Formats: sequence, structure tokens, C-alpha cells
Amino acid sequence: MPNLIPFARAATAACLAAVLAFVVMASAHAAPAPSLPHGNAAVGQKLYQSCMGCHSLDENDVGPRHRGVVGRPAASVPGYAYSTALRKSGLVWTPDVLDRWLTNPQKLVPGAKMYFSVANPNNRADIIAYLSQQR
Repeated sequence: MPNLIPFARAATAACLAAVLAFVVMASAHAAPAPSLPHGNAAVGQKLYQSCMGCHSLDENDVGPRHRGVVGRPAASVPGYAYSTALRKSGLVWTPDVLDRWLTNPQKLVPGAKMYFSVANPNNRADIIAYLSQQR
């Protein structure tokens, strides 16, 4: 009976090489992850006026203060009564998370207090650019 083990090893190695080549080629042609539009902070400052019905940069109001929001853990401003859902979310307010939040807060965190959304992606990017400067 012939020894087929070397042949089986070679066939397995060839199959693995083919699969690896396919994965590498497929990933090279994959669409890049969508990124946020580049925001204009000056425009964002004007757009932020519509947020001021509930928010302020420096004082908690109907919503929490926003100064320093970018990079801050969600539900972490002292003295503001956050929803249980947002407190348990584990989110950090990165630009990407803020974009998703402003797109649809209830979809991102069902049970959050905020219902207001910003439909236009350029407007969201402008507001986020403005908030990024408010340290």
C-alpha cells in the first residue's frame, strides 16, 4: 500500500495557500469603511444654536453640558440625571459614536432621554467639529 501522507500534506498546504490568497485579494478590493465628512467648526457653532434649547456648553440643563464631550465616557457629567439606558451603555463619545447618536439616539441607546436627531451628515460633522474644539 503506498504512503499517501506526504501527498495529503502537500494538497492541504496548497489548499490553505489558495484560501489565503483569496482572502488577501478579497480584502484588498473591499470597500473602505465609511468615514465622517470633514466638519466645519464655524458652521457647527451656528448649527449648535439649535441644540441650546436643551444643552449648554458649561451648565447642565434639560440635557447635560457639552464642554469636553468629545472623548468623554457617556453619562459621566456630575450632577446630571442620565437615563439608566445611557448609564449602562458603556459608550465613549468619539466622533463616530456622536455621529451615530445624532443620527438616531433611540436606535443607538433605546430608552435614552434624547429624541432630537440631525438628519444631514454634513450638519452632524459640523456640530461634532465644533464640539471637538470645546475643551
